[in-house]
Amino acid sequence: MTKKLACIILAAGKGTRMKSDTPKVLHNICGRPMLEYVLDLVKGLKPEKTVAVLGFKSREVRKILPKNIRVAVQKQLIGSADAVKSGLSALPGFKGTVLVLYGDMPLLPKESIQKLLKYHSDNQPKATILAATIDKPHGYGRIIRDQYSCIKGIVEEKDANDFQKEVKEVNTGIACFDALALRQALAKVRPNNRKNEFYLTDVFSILYQKKERVESVAIEDVNLALGINCRVDLAKANSIMQRRINDEYMKNGVTIVDPATTFISHGVKIGADTLIYPFTVIERNVKIGDCCQIGPFVHLREGSSIASKVLLGNFIEVVRSQLSTGIFAKHFCYLGDSRVGRNVNIGAGTVTANFNGLTKGATVIKEKAFIGSNSVLVAPVTIGKNAKVGAGAVVLRNTKVSDNTAVAGVPAKPIHRKTR
Repeated sequence: MTKKLACIILAAGKGTRMKSDTPKVLHNICGRPMLEYVLDLVKGLKPEKTVAVLGFKSREVRKILPKNIRVAVQKQLIGSADAVKSGLSALPGFKGTVLVLYGDMPLLPKESIQKLLKYHSDNQPKATILAATIDKPHGYGRIIRDQYSCIKGIVEEKDANDFQKEVKEVNTGIACFDALALRQALAKVRPNNRKNEFYLTDVFSILYQKKERVESVAIEDVNLALGINCRVDLAKANSIMQRRINDEYMKNGVTIVDPATTFISHGVKIGADTLIYPFTVIERNVKIGDCCQIGPFVHLREGSSIASKVLLGNFIEVVRSQLSTGIFAKHFCYLGDSRVGRNVNIGAGTVTANFNGLTKGATVIKEKAFIGSNSVLVAPVTIGKNAKVGAGAVVLRNTKVSDNTAVAGVPAKPIHRKTR
C-alpha cells in the first residue's frame, strides 16, 4: 500500500442539474449527506493529509467536515483541474501519491480504492485511473489508447467524435497521481473544450506526451462509481445504499420481511431477533433493542430510543421518545416527546398532544400504566405507575395522574383509587 498518501476531495460544485440551493454534496442519501460517505472512505484509507476543495456555499459544507481535514476554496468554479490545483495549494511540498476523490460519489467501496492504490504503488506509473468497461457508456469520458494499448488520454463525451463514442472503456473520475508529475501537468492544462473549463482529464494526455506511463485498474461494477448529478441519480444511489444497509442488518440477526419497502437511515442501531414489517421508516440516530416487532406502516423519527421486547404495530409514529421494555402499542397512535416506562399498554388511537403552537411538551407514562383507546394526553402530563386512562379520555396539560389511579372523561377525572 502507498506509504505517503494525500487525498483531495472535490466538493466545490453547485450541482446545477439538482436544481437546488443546497450544495450538491449535502443532499441526503439514507438520511445522511452524501459527502459523509466519502469522508468515511477517506478515514478508512488513513492518508497522511486530506484536503476538501469547497466552493459553492462553502461555509455550509465546512460544518460537516472533521477538524483534521484541510480546506481549500476554489474561488471560481472553472473545472476539475483548477479544483485539484486549489487542493494542491493546501499540500505545499507534499511528495507521494495524491488520490483525487469526488464528494458526489458516495457508493465507492474502500476495497476498490485500496486495489487502485496498491497497483499504483507496486507499478509506479505517474497516474492510475479507476476505469470500467460498460456496454452503453453514455455520459462517461472515454479512455483512448494508442496502437500499443497505452493510455494516451481521456475524451469527455460532449467533446468526443463518433469513433471515440464507440469506446466502451470509461473513466470513473477517480485517479491517483505522483504528486510532482500532477503539479507539473496541471500547469500545462488549458481551457481547450467547449465549456471553456479546465479538465483534470487533460492531465493524462499531457503525461502521455511527456512519455510518462498512465495506467488503469478496473472496477467490477460501474454503479459503485456513480456520480450524483441530478435527482434521478440521487434516487438510484439511495436505493443502492438502502440495500447495503438492510443487508447488513439482516446479516446481523434482524428480520426484514420486505427490504424493498423498508427504509432505514444510516446510523440506526437494531438488536438481534427484531422483526421489521413492510412500509417502515426508521430515521437516523434511532436505537431499537432486541426481540422487538416494528410495523407495518411505522415511522420512527430521529432521536427515538426503543428498548427490547417492544411491539409497535400498524400506523404508529414515534418522535423524540424513549420507550422502555415490554411496551405494547398495537395500532394507530402518535407518541411525541414521550418517556414511557416498562410494560405499558398504549391503546389504539392514543395521541400525545405535544405541541401547543409555541413549544413542545413532554409526556411521562410510568411503568405498567394502561392507556385506553382514543385517549389524548395533552403535554406536559404525567401518568403514574399502574394508572389507567379510560377510553376516549382527554388528560389536560399539567395534569399528574397519581399511581394506581384510574381517570376517565373529558376532561379526565379520577373515578376510583386502587387499594393494594
